[in-house]
Amino acid sequence: MSYGTPKSLEDVEAYYTHIRRGNPPTAEQLKELTDRYEAIVGGVFPLRENTDRQVAALQAALNADKAGADVEFVCYQGLKHTYPFIEDGVEAMAKDGITQAVGVVLAPHYSSMSVGGYIKRAQEKADACKIDMGFVESYHMHPVLIDVLSRRVTAKIDQYIEAGATRDEIRVLFSAHSLPERILAMGDPYKDQLLETSKAIADQAGITNWQFTWQSAGRTAEPWLGPDILDTLKQLSKEQVEYVLVAPIGFVSDHLEVLYDLDIEATAVASELDMRLMRIESLNSDPAYMSVLSDVVHTRLNQMAAGQS
Repeated sequence: MSYGTPKSLEDVEAYYTHIRRGNPPTAEQLKELTDRYEAIVGGVFPLRENTDRQVAALQAALNADKAGADVEFVCYQGLKHTYPFIEDGVEAMAKDGITQAVGVVLAPHYSSMSVGGYIKRAQEKADACKIDMGFVESYHMHPVLIDVLSRRVTAKIDQYIEAGATRDEIRVLFSAHSLPERILAMGDPYKDQLLETSKAIADQAGITNWQFTWQSAGRTAEPWLGPDILDTLKQLSKEQVEYVLVAPIGFVSDHLEVLYDLDIEATAVASELDMRLMRIESLNSDPAYMSVLSDVVHTRLNQMAAGQS
């Protein structure tokens, strides 16, 4: 399961309307979002292909990792805000005669407002379709995930050093999608899990000059978690930081929040502040990431077989 993205520029309005719970965007809001997509895709729309490739790669990894078990894994896709919706994916399973399934969200960190919502929708549909479905709630500290992200961070730091920077001059910013501040009062684990992942990566990569920041907050009346990365960059400029490496660990794919919010918007702000900004590469369908997902799915399936909730 994942958040979803439009299939084409023509689908942006329907997508945005679904995000807004059936309320169509104003012409100004629609133009702003469409302009952002046009800025990153240039008339071509490959973003859905990222998730399609992940689905195919995970299915291949699951079947390669089954260690001779007499079972075949088939992966279905369910999206939060566009077709095929989460419910469509579960219904497709039922039509194919599947009676047992594992649901996993393409986001390593759990929040009741994000992953929890995906699970609720899938569970309700699975119950209606009489499918025994278990779920992976989070995998934010999986050692292979930490390793692959640490290697990406180290590779970019090495590029900075080759360009003349010293290691201590490089500030690493770990980032993730902001959520409304009220999750803190709810005791939601989202922030703590993100900080745990950040520290584990920093420790493995031997980094001490790092901090966490938020990005891509929604435009609603209620306060969202901050500081936002654009404000963080302005503060770092005051501290005379010249080299910034962004590690968006809350995201696993190249999509709007990475390709626009970081590669275009944050990069432009950094340029105005006379700072050099780079980011680590997204995981997308990297074989190491697919092995993480395969492992947590197999683990959850074994737990279900053992009668563990």
